[in-house]
Amino acid sequence: MANITYIEASGQSTTINLYEGWSLMQGATANGIDGILGECGGSCACATCHCYVDEARLADLSPATESELQMLDNVAAERRPNSRLACQIKSTAMLEGLVIHLPATQE
Repeated sequence: MANITYIEASGQSTTINLYEGWSLMQGATANGIDGILGECGGSCACATCHCYVDEARLADLSPATESELQMLDNVAAERRPNSRLACQIKSTAMLEGLVIHLPATQE
């Protein structure tokens, strides 16, 4: 398990102890965090779980796949160098303390 902090566009901060293997999108939707829709259920087909990962922690994540990079071209909010899809980031103990910021819109 890892404590992951989600910071909504409003500034609301929520930390969740996320089960290993769960995606950051699953953690957000299961815990009622505003700002992640996950309309495709985590199949990397909608880009409604766009998030901004703390840049200092990007190296702790598996690199984005070509499919994820293509979906990031369709995000509603500004795409940044630290943009990722929360459905593609799986929780591991290595991600303890990770902070992600959620954009103002997903649609």
